[in-house]
Amino acid sequence: MSPTRVLATARRVLRQLAHDPRTIALLLLVPVLLLVLLYYVFDADRGSFDFIGSSLLGIFPMVTMFLVTSIATLRERTSGTLERLMTMPLGKAELVAGYALAFGAFAVLQATLATGVALWLLGLDIAGSPWLLLLVALLNALLGTALGLFVSAFAASEFQAVQFMPAVIFPQLLLCGLFAPRDTMQPVLEAVSAVLPMSYSVDGMTQVLHHADVTGDFVRDVLIVSASAVAVLALGAATLRRRTA
Repeated sequence: MSPTRVLATARRVLRQLAHDPRTIALLLLVPVLLLVLLYYVFDADRGSFDFIGSSLLGIFPMVTMFLVTSIATLRERTSGTLERLMTMPLGKAELVAGYALAFGAFAVLQATLATGVALWLLGLDIAGSPWLLLLVALLNALLGTALGLFVSAFAASEFQAVQFMPAVIFPQLLLCGLFAPRDTMQPVLEAVSAVLPMSYSVDGMTQVLHHADVTGDFVRDVLIVSASAVAVLALGAATLRRRTA
């Protein structure tokens, strides 16, 4: 893998994103606005805001990065840009790594902005370090980027890319422990939740919420989310098709 070609791909994607203010607003502003809305929804119950707000700091980046990445990559494919790139001496892994690096840069901005607003503007009360909260939020954003790159290979239109959200994101959202503790679910659902990366995202945020020190469970959660992102990126490179049709 050539770092030069990876960086060149990332710069090209970043230039395109810089000329799309609606996408930038979706990436950077929407998670913050949703957190502010949630703050006022739980205005009379700050304990609930602390739990749900910290969990959503991991969920929002995954959802928005999944949506933006899948649509942006699909546009590259349907416009023929992706096919032209693949006629050049650019490997699939380099192409996927370049996209991941570009969207990962926005993921850093998104996670930093959302975490900063939640902690210092909305007063999110956590026992652990804010840096640990930011780490989990960033890993979730990268996982959403990886999932978006992966599913874009199976969509023929932007509408179909959006349709993957109920199949890929919503089951994880329902089973991650946000709405009900995982150990109170039916055994089958609990077993399914144990293989979904969002479950470990929420658990990692919960560890930071309740524990001042780094716990073994937190390390496990971070490793699983990281490994899931790498594995999905590898699948995205393997399923990248040369032709647009």
